[in-house]
Amino acid sequence: MTRTSAPRDTPVPGAWEELVTTALLGTERRTPPDTTPGREAPVALLDAAALETVRRRAGLRPARAARRPDPAPDDTRRALPDAAARRLAMLLADRPGAGGGRRGTAPDLMELLPQWLAAANARGYAAPPQALPALLDAARGRTDLRPAALTFAGPRALWLARLNPDWRFALRSTPGGGATLPHLADTARVEEVWQEGLFAERVALLTAIRAQEPAAARALLATTWATERAEDRLMFLDSLRTRLGPDDEPFLEEALADRSRNVRATAAELLSALPGSALAARMAVRAGACVALDHTADTPTIAVEAPHECDAGMERDGVVAKAPAGRGERSWWLGQLVEAAPLDGWSGRLGGRTPGEIVELPVADDWRGELHAAWCRAAVRQRNAEWSRALLGTPAAPEAGGPGAVSLAERAKLLGTLDADERAEWVAGFIATHGLSEAFQLLGVCAVPWSAPLGRAVVDALNIARDAGSYPWSFSGVMGLAERCLSPSEAPRLDALLTTPEEPEDASPGAGGYWTEAFQRLVTTLRLRGTMLEELGA
Repeated sequence: MTRTSAPRDTPVPGAWEELVTTALLGTERRTPPDTTPGREAPVALLDAAALETVRRRAGLRPARAARRPDPAPDDTRRALPDAAARRLAMLLADRPGAGGGRRGTAPDLMELLPQWLAAANARGYAAPPQALPALLDAARGRTDLRPAALTFAGPRALWLARLNPDWRFALRSTPGGGATLPHLADTARVEEVWQEGLFAERVALLTAIRAQEPAAARALLATTWATERAEDRLMFLDSLRTRLGPDDEPFLEEALADRSRNVRATAAELLSALPGSALAARMAVRAGACVALDHTADTPTIAVEAPHECDAGMERDGVVAKAPAGRGERSWWLGQLVEAAPLDGWSGRLGGRTPGEIVELPVADDWRGELHAAWCRAAVRQRNAEWSRALLGTPAAPEAGGPGAVSLAERAKLLGTLDADERAEWVAGFIATHGLSEAFQLLGVCAVPWSAPLGRAVVDALNIARDAGSYPWSFSGVMGLAERCLSPSEAPRLDALLTTPEEPEDASPGAGGYWTEAFQRLVTTLRLRGTMLEELGA
């Protein structure tokens, strides 16, 4: 092989792209840089690609001599067990297939990586140093992995990210970019970071203080509030969601007069989440003037008189005057008033009835959907489980959405206000009655691993769909969720589903084989997940 020059000591801009182009065209049409055409050109291309790969993956790019970087910080967390470290390397090495079609029976390792990271973080393990490049590469390509991956990678990942531009996302994704926050007792240093630090450092500082001393964080924010940019004020205001309480009301009331519409809207939302706030009381008066009990009807009926205008006071309290396209103004204003009014006040206004009795009342003039949808949003905002139960109704109700939920997304949000066990029980009942066709979003809000009753309901519904010869690919989303969310202890119970059933005459062609393949993959994945947890010392 003839080489015209020695390997480069410094990278050339666009070198990797040049090698990719050469590989795509073929070495007969294009030779690698610094190489002569001939039979050895393919070998030279591979050598050059290997060298450039090392350069791309290195924490520090070759460059002119400069000051040696500071050593990487220590990671004091306990070391990962050897078996778990090998498993991590396997998970990181897996790449999704380029083609579509059937997946076969092998588990999707990249889909197991988030769960593995969550388990490792829960047990306080440190990432092996040799795994950090691959871990950062995986997080770079998948934003959903970043929080867990960067937590597991620890301070050394941030050290590497400062040396390799490909990993700079880690600095943006980590509050403060990995900067060491001052101790909260060091008031001088806290003041210095707050006044002079980068925006990400200031957000991290405010968030840290808010988690420990809400009043101190609010006082710190007040010192510079008037001089902050609108987009920064919005981000800082959002930090008050943590440990939101009545003491925050005066500050939020002042923010209602902010020059930024988004800041005003966020302040109003936070105040409406405080049922005892003055804004909530004002909204309750407005909503009460629109919704009342009509005793003149044959049966008690809710009468609705939507607002005829959006006055300045309503706008100041966060009501958006301009309705979206396709929405009537009056119904738009009504919904905003009702969702911001405290739910606990409706019982007194509507004859002392419970939430369940209120949602069962007829509503005049076709206002039922609008009113119940607003109550749904209020229940989610105020985290009111009693109203959520009433609006959801029983999972076996003929109207699958319940008396108040207007969409699957709304039902999922209502379920999020219930505790994990009650949520799982409701979704299991829904699946047992209505099957899996509408259950995907509802399953997404259930705690992982699924409880035993919920897991059984999902597997039984899948088995019923298989025996009925249903079109199998329509259940692939639920099957994928089951692979990640079923408890590994369910694997032995699923062995009976691994045989190929007889296909009904009206079954989709090849459905039986697909179902068997999917159940085999499910069982294999559950057993692998169980092994992963054992390796992590679960």
